[in-house]
Amino acid sequence: MSKFLLELEDSIIKGNHNVTKEDAVRLYEIEQVSELFEAADRIRKKCCANTSSVCSVINAKMGKCSENCAYCAQSAHWKTSCQTSEIIEIRDSIKFCERALENHVSRISLVTSGRGLSERDFDAALKNFKAIKETFGDKIKLCASLGILSFEQLEQLKRAGVERYHHNIETGKNYFSKICTTHSYNERIQTILSAKKAGLEICSGGIIGLGESREDRIDMALELRELGVQSVPINILTPIKGTPLENAERIPQEESLRTISVFRFIMPTQTIRCAAGRKTLGNNGEDAFLAGANALISGDFLTTPGSSNEEDISMLEKLGYKIES
Repeated sequence: MSKFLLELEDSIIKGNHNVTKEDAVRLYEIEQVSELFEAADRIRKKCCANTSSVCSVINAKMGKCSENCAYCAQSAHWKTSCQTSEIIEIRDSIKFCERALENHVSRISLVTSGRGLSERDFDAALKNFKAIKETFGDKIKLCASLGILSFEQLEQLKRAGVERYHHNIETGKNYFSKICTTHSYNERIQTILSAKKAGLEICSGGIIGLGESREDRIDMALELRELGVQSVPINILTPIKGTPLENAERIPQEESLRTISVFRFIMPTQTIRCAAGRKTLGNNGEDAFLAGANALISGDFLTTPGSSNEEDISMLEKLGYKIES
């Protein structure tokens, strides 16, 4: 076992050290990858509760996005097979939540395409959140992913019963302009800071496999730690035909798992949530849970398929987790 690895693990568990960029680079280079995974798993067990949360997303408005994110099927800049839809009706949100509760999913996020929402669509989203809260009370934890919003809008979400705002920073600051030029990295950071000021918890992570370097991923993790986010979704790029990244080389499974482990070292107490691309990680993502992850998004994603709630709950129970209700 690497002396560096053991000493770093021990100092993290004792709360005596925050992993530096130099530390993280060395972690990525650990030759015996199983040792890295096992150490990350031990940190998770020592620094996190033995519970896991299952989240599902409602695709509340799809397509016609004005932004040019290079990975996204919903961008109006690219010719893809993505369908479009208007803001979801309240009755459809309620039906989705009913099915989610039946399948032991207690955290729901309404997700919309676009830089932000028009006043009309934002008002419709608020009505959806209020209706869900009135119908289900505390049985469902509400999250929102509505793009770049103002502080005032984020305050309105909080008053409507939303607990957590999802807004990925996607990648490291130095690589962001390679994947999007219609808005800036700093605009994303400002939205997160405004959401925190409004009293919302934060869910923010990114995508790996965009062509970024390991240092770009480390920069992203260090930024997320600095922002103090509660939940960190890690997506693995699924190249989509018609987007600029349709021919992107798929990131190896071991590299994805290494990244999850390095993120656990950098953020020992945060929820690290397996998101899109989880099925590439082995055993429906089970291998990721042995390398530092401790939560997941269940069901289908916005433009790519996922796995069933039953399959995911079974896996988490097999791993010994208590499912949050």
